[in-house]
Formats: sequence, C-alpha cells, structure tokens
Amino acid sequence: MHRLQATHSFWTSEPAVFPDEYPEFGVHGRGGRLYGWFGIGQSLLMLPVDILGTSLERLSLFEDYNGNDPSVRNIVVSFSINIFLSGLTALVCFRFLRQLAFTSRQAIAGVLALLFCTTHLHYTQNMMENNYILLLTLTGFSFEYDWLRTGHRRALGIGAGAFGLNLLTRLTTGMDLIAGAVFVVLVWWYERVPWRSRARQAVSYVKTVAPIYGGFFLIDRLYQYYRFGSPFHTYVWVVAQEYHKLNPALPPDYPWETPFHVGFLGPLITPEKSIFLFDPLLGLTLAVAILGWKSFPAEIKAYLGASLFLVLAYISFYARYTVWSGDFAWGDRYVSTAVELAAFFSVPLWLRYRAQLGRWVGRAAMGLIAVSAVVQTASLAFWLPLEIYQMETLGHPTWVIALRLKNIVAFALGRMDQWGLTNYAMSWDPWDYVHITTWNFLPFVLRRVGEAPSWAVNIIFAVWATGLVGLGFALRQLRRVALEST
Repeated sequence: MHRLQATHSFWTSEPAVFPDEYPEFGVHGRGGRLYGWFGIGQSLLMLPVDILGTSLERLSLFEDYNGNDPSVRNIVVSFSINIFLSGLTALVCFRFLRQLAFTSRQAIAGVLALLFCTTHLHYTQNMMENNYILLLTLTGFSFEYDWLRTGHRRALGIGAGAFGLNLLTRLTTGMDLIAGAVFVVLVWWYERVPWRSRARQAVSYVKTVAPIYGGFFLIDRLYQYYRFGSPFHTYVWVVAQEYHKLNPALPPDYPWETPFHVGFLGPLITPEKSIFLFDPLLGLTLAVAILGWKSFPAEIKAYLGASLFLVLAYISFYARYTVWSGDFAWGDRYVSTAVELAAFFSVPLWLRYRAQLGRWVGRAAMGLIAVSAVVQTASLAFWLPLEIYQMETLGHPTWVIALRLKNIVAFALGRMDQWGLTNYAMSWDPWDYVHITTWNFLPFVLRRVGEAPSWAVNIIFAVWATGLVGLGFALRQLRRVALEST
C-alpha cells in the first residue's frame, strides 16, 4: 500500500505519504514533505494499472462502493500485476531450466515447485517486492547464461538490464547482480576454461554490463536526490537520522544494532522465521547437492553455488539490521527471494538424478514436496499479521506454521472464540478485526466487509470458483504434456 501510494503521487495531487501515517511510516525530505523510504521500482511497475484502476473506480457503477476496502483500484492493481508477474516468472523459469539441459518434464516440475511449493505463492497474494525481484533475478541468470553459451551481447544486455532494474526496486539487490557474476565465473571455473579465454570474455562482460548498471544506479540516486536532497546517502541513513531526532534514546548505531549472531542464526533456526520451515525444499536442495555433487555438470554446480551464495549474502547483510526478520511478513521476506531461487531447483535436480540418489532420497523428496505445498497453501488462508498479533500474547518462541494450521482448523470448525482466534484482534482497530476473521481471498473479504452488493459478491465467488476449476484443468494438461515429453 505504501508503494502504491507513491505510485499514485506520481500522477495525482495526492502525497506520497499521508500525514497521519507519520511517524510510523515516512520521513521528511525536500521541502518538508513526507516520503516513503522504498525504492521506485515497484511503484513504477504499478503505474499503468494504477491509472487504469483509478479510472474504473470512478465509474458510476462503483459509486456506492467507492471508498471502501478493498478498493476497486487495489483489486485491479493486485490482480493485474500479480498475474502478469506469475506468468512471466513461469516462462522465464521454464526457459532457464531448459537452458540447463533439463527435460521438459523436469522443467515443468521445477516451475510448479517454484509457484506452489515455495514462498513465491504467498507473495503472489501479499504483494510486496519479492516476486518482482525474483522475476528480474531469474531473468538475469537466464540471459547471462545465454550470453555465456552463444556470445551474443544482446542477451548479456537483457540480463544486465534485468539485474539493473532490480536496483531500482531494492538497492540491496546489488547482491543479486553479484550472484549473476559469480554464476558466470563458476561456470568458467568448473569447465576449466583457459585463462586467456576467461580474460577476453570478462572484458566483454564488464564493457557490456558496467554502463547498464551505472545507468540504473544513477536513476536510483536521482530519485534519492528528488526526495531527500542528496544523492550520496541511502534511505536507511535518512531514516536513522530522523528517528534519532524523534527518539534520542535509540542506540547510536540504529538501525544496525542487532548482534550479528542473533540476526544470522535467526533465519536459520528460529521457529518464527526459519527458512527451512517456511521453504522446506531448501533442505532438499542441500541434500541433493551434497549427495549428487560429483555427478553434476559445470552449469548445475555453478547455479547451486551462486544461489546458495546469494542466500548466505542476504542473511549476513541483514543480520545486524534492527528488523532482520522482515517484520510483518510470512517468513523472512528479506531472504525469501534468494531462498526460493535455491529451493525450487531441488525438484528438477532430484528428478534428473533420482536413479543415482536412491529410494530413500526419493521418499524424502516426495515428503518434502507435499509438506511444502501444505505450508505455502496454508500461508494464503489468513491475513498474515494474525499470528504476529497472537505472538504478542503467546510470547516467543512460537511455531508460526503450526499456529497457522491450528487457526485454519479452528476457523473451519467454527471454534474461533473457543480457541481464542478472535481475541487477539479485538484490541486492534475494526479494519484489522474484519480482515483477520475471514479467509483471505477476495470473495470472502468482500462478503465479510459487507459493503459490496450481494450480486457483486456472488459474481466474484463464481469467478473465483471458475478460476479454481481452470487451475485444475491446467495442471491436468501440464501433467499430460509432461508425461508425453522426454
């Protein structure tokens, strides 16, 4: 919503941040105006459909509903962008896996694993920056590998453009950019490319990508200057300066005051945020990599090395950040994208080498795939702050996924009050209460809010049910194609 409001401010007279949101959100910039501290990337992505959604919202058809939540504009933006991103992600993922010599069947399985068995599914419904970042990073890997095999500088330019566009979304995606270069270097290393050839390709690589990365970095700096009057600082620095003025008692090194070991181990072992709990396929990736490493070709080893490097880099970078966990999010949203890139790869890799890996690995793989599908589906059931609110009463540590499954059962059986499901939301504002106490899907939310006419809710239910039937049909067709392919 904060990024969408920034989008809205680009072409309307509305502010980027409303005054009543401060100081919880926003910092003062040039001219004393309030600005958000996010990059411009996702806001630009939403701009065309924000204009479309606003136009639709102003139609007389929605005159009696306009002003309610979820708004017509929000619905249009969320559905349009998320469907667009998911479709492109599926295509790019399939392309990349085929480039790495996986069969069509294995590539289809990899795409389905990414879409339904990693946290990608959750962030399709909860529209943060994660899926956009993943799409661009996966595109970068695919086209830089294309250049590596063909020598076409156009492919390298597209890959570098994808990585560079990521810089506008979140500046820390510079680590994704580095991971792309690591991938290229590791392919050279494992294929034992002669040093002279490496040097010649490296020069060509740098000459192509440097101006592209520099151009996107310049755009980011200009946006920083536009908001805060200086191109030399990050928005984290700006936030730190303002929050120290508001609260002088903050630690001098805020927002980097967390002990490194706390923030480093947190994403690994805490029941609230562990990447192995929220993305169980990551464990399968590690197991398959260890057991089958000697059988892998250079490009597989290179991708595993680059993706696991990226996971470690993100964990290490955010380890000292004041909210290393990503705050209000399903899992650790700062590292989720990197984890997804490593986790989904386990499924096509296991299918390719399952004969060598043995029966027990196969059984474990099937079990982890099933568990992953359950975890990701469960993540969609409720508005994500539900368990975060509950933890304020239950304390820490709390096994969030187990609590989510308990909440689903309680709601399905109509035992919300008896099991305390609604008590945690009662102390919050009415908006929170309404959204926490219903299934977090559009037709149910519209019905729960009670402002949309019944005929509209019924139509949305029909469309939603038709979509589920269509999904089942599409999966059946994919299965048929996969079985027919080699």
